[in-house]
Amino acid sequence: MDINSALHIGKVESVRGRIIEIKVHKSKNASHLLFNGQIIKGISVGSYIKVCKGFEELIGKIDEEFITEDKLISQKNYKQEKERIKRVLRVSLIGYFEKSVFKQGVKELPLLDNEAFLLTADEFSRVHNFIKDINGEPDIELNIGVLSNETGNSIGIGINSLFASHIGIFGNTGSGKSYTLASLYHKLFKVYANNSGFKKNAKFLLIDFNGEYSKGNAIVASKKIYRLNTRLEFDEIPNEDKLPLGREILFNVELLSILADATEKTQKPFLKRTVNLYKKVFDKENPVEYFRGVLKNQTNKTLLMADKDKAFEVLDYLFHLIDTEFENDSKRVFFDELEWQNTLHYFRLLGTNRQINTDEIQNTSLYRSIVSYDFPANDLDIIIHFLYVQIIDDLLVNKAKNDHISPAINKLKSKTKDLQKVIDFDSDRSIFAGNNFAIIDLNNANLSVKKTIPMLVASKEYLEQKIRYENENGSFFNLIIDEAHNILSYDSKRESDTWKDYRLETFEEIIKEGRKFGVFLTIASQRPSDISDTIISQLHNYFLHRLINNRDIQAVERTISYLDKISFDALPILPTGSCVLAGLSAQVPIIINIDPIPKENEPYNKTIRPTDFWDNEVSTEEEEVEQVEEENSETEDDDFPF
Repeated sequence: MDINSALHIGKVESVRGRIIEIKVHKSKNASHLLFNGQIIKGISVGSYIKVCKGFEELIGKIDEEFITEDKLISQKNYKQEKERIKRVLRVSLIGYFEKSVFKQGVKELPLLDNEAFLLTADEFSRVHNFIKDINGEPDIELNIGVLSNETGNSIGIGINSLFASHIGIFGNTGSGKSYTLASLYHKLFKVYANNSGFKKNAKFLLIDFNGEYSKGNAIVASKKIYRLNTRLEFDEIPNEDKLPLGREILFNVELLSILADATEKTQKPFLKRTVNLYKKVFDKENPVEYFRGVLKNQTNKTLLMADKDKAFEVLDYLFHLIDTEFENDSKRVFFDELEWQNTLHYFRLLGTNRQINTDEIQNTSLYRSIVSYDFPANDLDIIIHFLYVQIIDDLLVNKAKNDHISPAINKLKSKTKDLQKVIDFDSDRSIFAGNNFAIIDLNNANLSVKKTIPMLVASKEYLEQKIRYENENGSFFNLIIDEAHNILSYDSKRESDTWKDYRLETFEEIIKEGRKFGVFLTIASQRPSDISDTIISQLHNYFLHRLINNRDIQAVERTISYLDKISFDALPILPTGSCVLAGLSAQVPIIINIDPIPKENEPYNKTIRPTDFWDNEVSTEEEEVEQVEEENSETEDDDFPF
């Protein structure tokens, strides 16, 4: 059979830029045809056609079809009314064949009356061959699924094209979004997990808000899991469940400002002075002795001042420093020794009528406690002590007012209690603990920790990866964030603008500049409309599951340029497990069914079947318990008839 006659469908009737219209031959209305022993799908919306312009072969995708009246046919020249009706295809040009290889883009436009053809099976495969050459060598193929409308056609994409990119996985709950994320990384580890180079040079960190990937063997069996928990008491939490972020991450002006929700002009400069004080003290040969000296000078100045209100403000902070349990024992002993003389405005020893002198100050319980002062065991408590010392210094020299600074200190104190439960500041061990896949489970963490930890970890690991990349060119780091709308929202009302700006700037820098340092981001979310447009627009590859909310669909349309009309219109009606694949790794947007993975590697997020738990059958033991309860209830009713 002549290929031209078998696959020929019509001619180009109009050209409007890359949108062309093709008049279909009246004999080409079958849904399928048999060609060279293969079944080829006929004309349908979403399928591909080829337009021949001389020796050029241009490829288009059918966006829509319609019928119209052929006004060129004279009434005398037709026998039936249907002969006046013509079938027209509206087609978007998407690429062309060059030396039998499909190239994306518009090389040139067709001319009127150019012939249009269906694609052969071989040409169809070439359009869906997404394996590109990387540095002159073909990429390594990873099969991820099959075409939804052509289930016999497996889809493979290049590992380098996909994983050396920023990935977005979006879809409503129950659409298969989490399964797709698990499937992609499970397949990658299945190929490379045993390679020594992969173990050494590749690092994957997953932020898991709902605990879907931290149970069992989800994604991979070998992984380090941090189950952060703010519901338990501090001493109930194993140290191995705390994140080893190290001390230096805490003594950061920007971070402290965020945690304290510090004002730009008053509180942030105060925090900067505190950090400088910390660095100054720990640069000394004997930091604790130097710190004691600072406290001794402050005590002398306080007990010799004439301003009662300021003196008592400073004393409160000093008592907090030496009486860490806040039982006020030190304060009670102090006022058994000294009292304030209201008329002459000074401190005096009980039983005397003169102001206390320097020698007598050194014999007070307060001063003796300072002589034996030592730093707290916990770094979070240390920073609070430095905050106290800095505000004392500021008050003594009239550099700040207590009412302006104390709210920032109190906010930091309230947040340090939760951070102590989830962060190990004393450890310098790697967060990966000998693995190359780590998961941070935030399911049992409170909202404050859920907002703070991803930002801290992302910032720290990004900086460390920069250093690794400079030393080892092959170093690779992939940050995976499930339910990313929790931390990448630009319109959250639960936090200050300063916090929100810093958080978004952290992740926006990663997505804009990370590629240069081998850092790549994968985000999954139910609500793309809640995520910063800057972040979504910088993604390279998209897996789009069912989206129903209009705001989410509009966000996708506004920020993703890879989608065609057919793929976009399919978003609200995609079945579970199907998604639109679009981006740099796919030459054309396609709808695929994600391949299944072993049940033990699936995420733990299955929708329950309520009827499985509504069985009428009750065990004999349960019946006996119910009967006893009923008898007791009847007895109680007899005793109390009213």
